Amino acid sequence: MRVLPHEIKEAMVQCFGRAFHYKDAMASFLISSGVPFGLVEKHRGEAKYVWARKVIQELESSEENLSIQRKILTDLCQLERLPDAGVEDKTRGLLALKRLRDLATQHDLTVKRERGDQEVRKRAKKEKEELLKDRARKLAELSKLFTESFDSTNRQQAGFDLEDILVDLFAISEMEYKKPYKIVTEQIDGYFKLDGFDYIVEARWRKSQPNFQAISGFKGKVDAKFRSTRGLFLSVVGFRPEVIEKFDVPGANIIFLDGMDLMLILEGRFALKDAIRFKVAKAAQEGKTYVPLSNM
Repeated sequence: MRVLPHEIKEAMVQCFGRAFHYKDAMASFLISSGVPFGLVEKHRGEAKYVWARKVIQELESSEENLSIQRKILTDLCQLERLPDAGVEDKTRGLLALKRLRDLATQHDLTVKRERGDQEVRKRAKKEKEELLKDRARKLAELSKLFTESFDSTNRQQAGFDLEDILVDLFAISEMEYKKPYKIVTEQIDGYFKLDGFDYIVEARWRKSQPNFQAISGFKGKVDAKFRSTRGLFLSVVGFRPEVIEKFDVPGANIIFLDGMDLMLILEGRFALKDAIRFKVAKAAQEGKTYVPLSNM
């Protein structure tokens, strides 16, 4: 089997960069096309374009791998819609897929969907299971650290543990997360982006629940940013109902997460993205800035 033309391979790279948003979706697609799990994970830390280019390049090492490379081309050309709902610029993604199909036709490459390849499907299924097991293992480690920190007498260390837990949790959830940083006189505990909105984070693990002044101070930080900015206030020890009710007002732009919510996420009962979207939906639909995940 001959090596794919350079422009075909580059068009495939553009498809991965533009038609996928979350790395989990891209990894799942590669595995379903027959790419070995080890090769998928080997370059996962790279940007999507670089990741795809290196995987495609390394699939030229043998006749068997060239058939996998061709299978990726086949599967991309057969896509009728974007494989990842998280893509923000859907037009660019669809155009990238169309260009690949056009090039495949020009080069007279077979793009008919192959069926009945039981070995490839069995391997893909096994490697998907390994991917899920790896994520579950990492979550279990974070859950253990979180639980052990409850018994620590060093509350400052517990706060540092919480920072590490959040960094790793966002990484597992395929979300870019900026660690604590300072701007002039402000301390920001974290930053991330989801569904087109920017979020700044306040993460606390103290003996007492935050009072109205503490939350108001955080809201002031949020209000000072662009209108697309929202706030996520995490208090492991929870909140006093009479305090957070004062933020259930029109124009509210913060949501609340407590220790029980975080534990449910770390136990794998709720995905982090789904948990945040649930709380945002409740705030938008019912005006409630805090609704426990147990109500989900």
